[in-house]
Amino acid sequence: MISRQWTGIAQKEMASTYVSHLQNDTFPKLSSIKGFVKAAILQRDVPEGIEFLIITEWESLDAVKQFAGADPAVAVVPPAVQELMVRYDEVVRHYE
Repeated sequence: MISRQWTGIAQKEMASTYVSHLQNDTFPKLSSIKGFVKAAILQRDVPEGIEFLIITEWESLDAVKQFAGADPAVAVVPPAVQELMVRYDEVVRHYE
C-alpha cells in the first residue's frame, strides 16, 4: 500500500472552493483509476489561511503513476487550484 501525501495552504475565503474541487473533480477522477483505494481531506487553520493535508492511498506506485505521470513525486496541482492557494508543495511524499 502506498500513501501519497500533499499539503497546501488555501486562502481562507477559497477553502470551500478547494474542497468542492476535490470532491467534484479530483476524487471522481481518482476513483476511475485501477489501484486507487481511498482519499482523505484534513484541514486546519493557520495564520496564512487554511492548511490542507490530502492523503490518497494506492495499491502500488504504478497505480500512482496513472494519476501523477512518469515522475510520481511531482505534485498534480491544476492551474485553477494554484489560484486558490497561498502556497503548496510542488513535490509529494510517498510512504509504504
